[in-house]
Amino acid sequence: MITPQRYWREIPQRYRLEAGKCKKCGYICFPPRLICPKCKNREFETVRLNDEGKIASFTIIRVPPEQFSDLSPYAIGIIELNDGVKILAQIVDCDFEELEIGKRVKVEFRKIRSEGEAGIICYGYKAVLLE
Repeated sequence: MITPQRYWREIPQRYRLEAGKCKKCGYICFPPRLICPKCKNREFETVRLNDEGKIASFTIIRVPPEQFSDLSPYAIGIIELNDGVKILAQIVDCDFEELEIGKRVKVEFRKIRSEGEAGIICYGYKAVLLE
């Protein structure tokens, strides 16, 4: 179960695809970090990531974790955004036969899951194939 405090802390990344760009070397960290892994600098500016990219890798999940059992089977992939940043996202609204490495996608804001009838509804990003 996800805690409300953790969920709200992650909203800028989930809702707006915000990342940290190192002011010294320009490396983009997603999710944002406190220390740049390239140059060890601690100063970042907030940037919004491009919402288009391509599939770098993918798989079909047929036996999911319990909280995603109502979605199975589903596709999940590593998406390389046009900025060069890679994210992990569910690939939706397509047949599995349409999926292939290198195919163009757009990242959209969608419902991820809910914590029961009275719990938190978690939103985030999912990838949709571009035509």
